[in-house]
Amino acid sequence: MANDRYVSPLSERYASREMQYIFSPDMKFGTWRRLWVALAETEKELGLPITDEQIEELRAHMTDINYEDAKAREKVVRHDVMSHVYAYGLQCPKAKGIIHLGATSCYVGDNTDIIIMREALRLVRKKLINVIAGLAAFADKYKDLPTLGFTHFQPAQPTTVGKRATLWIQEFMIDLGEIDHVLSSLRLLGSKGTTGTQASFLELFEGDYDKVDRLDPMIAEKMGFTACYDVSGQTYPRKVDTIVVNALGGIAQSAMKMATDIRLLQHLKEVEEPFEKSQIGSSAMAYKRNPMRSERICSLSRYVMVDVLNPAVTAGTQWFERTLDDSANKRLSVPEGFLAIDGVLDLCINVTDGLRVYPKVIEKRLRSELPFMATENIMMDAVKAGGDRQELHERIRELSMQAGRRVKEEGLDNNLLQLIADDPAFGLSLEDLEKTMDPALYVGCAPHQVEKYLSGVIYPMLKANQADLGVTAEINV
Repeated sequence: MANDRYVSPLSERYASREMQYIFSPDMKFGTWRRLWVALAETEKELGLPITDEQIEELRAHMTDINYEDAKAREKVVRHDVMSHVYAYGLQCPKAKGIIHLGATSCYVGDNTDIIIMREALRLVRKKLINVIAGLAAFADKYKDLPTLGFTHFQPAQPTTVGKRATLWIQEFMIDLGEIDHVLSSLRLLGSKGTTGTQASFLELFEGDYDKVDRLDPMIAEKMGFTACYDVSGQTYPRKVDTIVVNALGGIAQSAMKMATDIRLLQHLKEVEEPFEKSQIGSSAMAYKRNPMRSERICSLSRYVMVDVLNPAVTAGTQWFERTLDDSANKRLSVPEGFLAIDGVLDLCINVTDGLRVYPKVIEKRLRSELPFMATENIMMDAVKAGGDRQELHERIRELSMQAGRRVKEEGLDNNLLQLIADDPAFGLSLEDLEKTMDPALYVGCAPHQVEKYLSGVIYPMLKANQADLGVTAEINV
């Protein structure tokens, strides 16, 4: 590695080798050559004088790309596509004259972008499914463990640790649906020509509209697509990039939500992300166990969420049949959006696979607040014993405030139950009140909801995608 120039941390620290390969020169220029072969084959099948020998020569050199020849040529002509046409021609002298025949640069550039985004989305989908699988196992394991619920990060009605995890799962499931929709809707540009009119191909096929109409579907089939965009200028609609990166932004939102919750729970010492034996939390405070993985999820997610603006602005500023102010931006915003979300998903897989739960801490905090949560049940029991509901409500309000002041101002334990037991208006003993302190009485349908959601929604999805399961993530730093 060169140490005297900038190196993207997305490659060095965050993104997997799989995702880096998808956006590599080998993938890009190898796909260019596959597209040139598909074009030549299709033109031959539609009657142009192209020989089997020429196509075989092209096929023989699809992967052994002579990069140095292309780089040297680009310094002269300042055009990346024509430089690679030239380099391919050096390796394929018999086919040299029919490479890129009738096409414009966007034939290889834009079709390759679509193909690469599809491959990247497939990898994102695979990792997303594994995040959901990890969370599903976690939710099932802790579906019955009561924990204090929070609204506004203030103590609220109890839920369970597993039920809270289903909230994270559901957001990722929404993202999975969006990824599937985007994948199903992606099409190739095809070979539309310089302004989308296919004029060059109409000339090549001597005015035969039928052959021109057959060109794009045949190329699409060879490249594994069902169709091309019906009409275009020189490029595929740049709105497609917006749709794709928006889907990545949705995953970023879900991941940030989950990671933020984990960071807060780690502060409360209830749940903790994985912490390795030799990991250092702070250079000064040796005792610290910082949630650095969850923090990194939030950090990279923020980057992806902001990156969504790039293709949106690009799509809105394309003039007529095309302009070139998209090129430099696309080279950054689309690959880096994928590389960053790949890092996010690897972190999510790692974190969800090793979450640690501390039931004793959870129970202690819940029990400190449970007397307040139980007041409605206590009041109902007192009414059944002959008390006046309105009077008891006011009395419980006063006693709750008294107990709250004791906790906040004096730092003492919550003594609400004792205060109620000492009040003759309730007619309940401390022993009676203690019976109401089972946390499981206050979680409602939470365990049932977890079971129903996992069995009815998540497990069928995981079964349908069983071949994609088993992904593990290595965190570089």
